[in-house]
Amino acid sequence: MEIEEIIDNLIKEKKYTELKEKLKEMKSADISGIIDDMNKEDAVIIFRLLSKEKAGMTFSYMETDMREKLIQSFTDSELKNILDQLFMDDTVDLIEEMPSNVVTRILKNVNKNDRKIINELLKYPDDSAGSIMTTEFIDLKEQMTVEDALERIRKIGTDSETIYTCYVLDQKRKLKGIIGIKELLLAKENTLVSDLMETNIILVNTLEDKEEVAKKFDKYDLYALPVVDNENRLVGIVTVDDAMNVLQDEVEEDFEKMAAMQPNEDGYFETSVFKHAKNRILWLLILMLSSAITGGIITNYENAFAAVPLLVAFIPMIMDTGGNCGSQSSTLIIRGLATDELELKDIFKILWKEIRVAVVVGLILTLVNGLRIFVQYKSLQLALTVGLSITVTVIMSKTIGCLLPLIAKKLKLDPAIMAAPLITTIVDILSILLYFQIATIIMGM
Repeated sequence: MEIEEIIDNLIKEKKYTELKEKLKEMKSADISGIIDDMNKEDAVIIFRLLSKEKAGMTFSYMETDMREKLIQSFTDSELKNILDQLFMDDTVDLIEEMPSNVVTRILKNVNKNDRKIINELLKYPDDSAGSIMTTEFIDLKEQMTVEDALERIRKIGTDSETIYTCYVLDQKRKLKGIIGIKELLLAKENTLVSDLMETNIILVNTLEDKEEVAKKFDKYDLYALPVVDNENRLVGIVTVDDAMNVLQDEVEEDFEKMAAMQPNEDGYFETSVFKHAKNRILWLLILMLSSAITGGIITNYENAFAAVPLLVAFIPMIMDTGGNCGSQSSTLIIRGLATDELELKDIFKILWKEIRVAVVVGLILTLVNGLRIFVQYKSLQLALTVGLSITVTVIMSKTIGCLLPLIAKKLKLDPAIMAAPLITTIVDILSILLYFQIATIIMGM
């Protein structure tokens, strides 16, 4: 029997003691997944059976709509207990997700000092390091001994988001160094923190782009990253879980853009039908209307159709081949730009490589199709026309596919917008134009 079924049966049979024991064995992330699929009444029952610590952790994993329902069902005392268990960055995220009436109630149950910090964090731009940092970290002084440092970690570690990395500050809270818990545990008790700390620090400014911040975690293999203001004072840290959330959000946003949709922060089921349609319709209209250009080109070559009707049969193949080749190149370049493997200064190296790839691919496709057409239709002219068209189309489409994302990057646009739908539309127009120009020359029409 599935765990969801077991829990559902325990609730129906009102075996709350047994249910409480079952919940103790489970991970917070698994409990949140089960609660997200429940009705509000059953969700409240489960939530009230959790310990304070597990309730706070479970709440931080839950979907926005269920969190809102639970807050509306909580007493002020229950809400305060939950908020006390959340780290500051999670509380800020919660406030940003909730409607104004719920936000008012949340702020009412937050103590004055925390409210001040929350208001400061909310002032940072949405795409900045300041918007994803937490202010709960372990700070030490240079003159502390290892024994003093460990005592401080024991004292404030419970309320800190991570204890693995500690930050050494001076009297003005300027960052002087960092030290890991491993170094402290392995050192002698009377050793000074200043003798152990690392002074070559990887750090970010509060206004640095959060996607660039997240990339630093992968580049330098970090668990946490200090965030400083313009005067080099430590104001918070970004932890690896928040960095991973940023990268996941960016990937989802890129996928939506690559599919010619407006990015949407809400979940699939949380988004209304009208909003789904609104997010998709603009690009669909643009791409649909642009197909009129392709239609116009085909109309201009009616005489070629009349002379050699068989030319029409190869239009889908030419267009599909061009679109697929352009999409392959654009996908690779967009991915390379996103991971910083490729840069704008590499544009000529990228272009030269893609052209060489296109020549190899084009010649292979031309040989296969040329032989097939010659054997099937016994026409050397037709085989040459289609074969040469494929070669030229492949080279053209791969060139466009690699250049457009780079141009978008140069113009400070997201390269993801230059993905399959847009590339395919542009390549369709050009490939048809090239196809009929080549046919006109080779077949003398």
